[in-house]
Amino acid sequence: MPDLDPVRHNRDAWDRLVERGDQWTVPVSSEVIARARAGDWSVVLIGHEPQPRHWFPESLVGVDILALASGGGQQAPVLAAAGARVTVFDNSPRQLARDREVAERDGLDLATVLGDMRDLSAFADGSFDLVFHPVSNLFCPDLEPVWRECFRVLRPGGSLLAGFLNPDLYVFDRDSEDNRGELVVRHALPYSDLTHLSDEERVRLNGPHGALEYSHTMTDQIGGQMAAGFHLVGFVEAPHHSGVTRQYMPGYFATRAVKPRA
Repeated sequence: MPDLDPVRHNRDAWDRLVERGDQWTVPVSSEVIARARAGDWSVVLIGHEPQPRHWFPESLVGVDILALASGGGQQAPVLAAAGARVTVFDNSPRQLARDREVAERDGLDLATVLGDMRDLSAFADGSFDLVFHPVSNLFCPDLEPVWRECFRVLRPGGSLLAGFLNPDLYVFDRDSEDNRGELVVRHALPYSDLTHLSDEERVRLNGPHGALEYSHTMTDQIGGQMAAGFHLVGFVEAPHHSGVTRQYMPGYFATRAVKPRA
């Protein structure tokens, strides 16, 4: 579909997921926020397990955090309750509304900004100490500007925590995997819903309003961060939270990268 705008399409897709109550759009409870205020906090970067605390500063009090493509009322309010100054940046107005709902309900101070993760021009150079970027760049057509902008808006010594899907998951035929539990190699990588599926098949698999996905490559993901200037200092993997592939390979990767001090 040559006239399809991927950013606008995925904005609409995620707004619709909020309406349906998708798991990544359900805000955390007041109890979770109360525990975070008391110092007992955790957030998910990949999969469903909390990210190790040693990837974060010892204290979040006064830390400026950009929660990038992290709307939904889950991670950002927890980080704010733990004492950070949090700005949530997301492509979905309704995902951002979830964060504002939690902030208003529990008296949190956080900001929300709507936009495309490839364009962080709303922020000056060196605005943040940490960028928290959970699994979401599969919805972005190209990553080079994402990593470049993350590097720009971080202060020297700041960290980028990024989660992403294992690109190899996209080699398999969706019909065979979802309906028969079989892993049938079909697609060459890098994969895109727009180039590897016909319009008819894409609508059949994802629905007319399903979000568009892109596999990217490890060069895009890890090499792209390094090319932007980051030093990679942490790497972990986790099985996918569902599906046949979890028996054979990791489904998620996470990186911790640091912007060198001048």
